[in-house]
Amino acid sequence: MTTPLELVEVIGRLPYASNTTLLALDADGCRWVYKPVRGEEPLWDFHHGTLAWREVLAYEISATMGLDIVPRTVEAVGQFGPGSAQYYIDEDTDFDPRPLYVPSLDASLWPFALFDIVANNADRKIGHVLRELGTGRLWAIDNGLTLHNEDKLRTVMWGFAGDPIPSDLTDGLDRLAAALDDGLAARTSELLSPLEADALVRRVADLRRRPVHPHPPGDRPAVPWPVW
Repeated sequence: MTTPLELVEVIGRLPYASNTTLLALDADGCRWVYKPVRGEEPLWDFHHGTLAWREVLAYEISATMGLDIVPRTVEAVGQFGPGSAQYYIDEDTDFDPRPLYVPSLDASLWPFALFDIVANNADRKIGHVLRELGTGRLWAIDNGLTLHNEDKLRTVMWGFAGDPIPSDLTDGLDRLAAALDDGLAARTSELLSPLEADALVRRVADLRRRPVHPHPPGDRPAVPWPVW
C-alpha cells in the first residue's frame, strides 16, 4: 500500500449509509469522506475488510481511463484506523436526477455505465450519481461493491444494453489495459486478491474486443434494491 493520508479530525457522521461513513479533515483543513475498515458491515459475497480498498481502486480505474467521474479517493488513516478517504463533494441537493434516466438514458451517463461494466459494480443506484454544487459536474460515489471476480453487475443503466460504447470512451480501455500490465493488476491483487485482479484484466480485454454494453442477466437480480 502507498503512504496513507492522515486524517486529523472527525467532525461528523454522514447519515443513510449502511457502513460507517464519516466526514473528516486532513491537516490542511480539507474535507474527506472517511470510511474506516473497522466500520464495514459483513457481506456474504464480498470479503470482509476490503470495501475501502475497492473504493480506492475504483478511483484509480476512473482516473486511468480518463473518465474522471470518481472523486479522488485514497488510502487513509484516522481516528478509527485505516480505511479510504474520498474528497468531499458539495452536493447540489436541489438536483433531480430522474430526467437523466426517463424516458431514456441521457448520453452524459455513458462514462458511468462504462465504468460500472469495467469495475463490475454491484450497486449502481440512481442516488449514487450526484451533481456538484456550483459546477454542475456529475460524480459517481459509493463504489465499494465493485471488482468482484464473479459477474455482479447490478445497475439502473440497462437502458444502454446492446448499444456500442461511444468511440470517444474506448481509448480509455486501451489506457487501462496498459496500466494493468504496468502494475495496476498487481496492485489489485495485493489490495484484493489474484482472482479479482485476473477478472478485471479479462473484463477489460473482453470490452476491447467487443465494445458493447451487455444485456441484463437472467439468472440474478439486474437492478439494485432500493434503486435510489
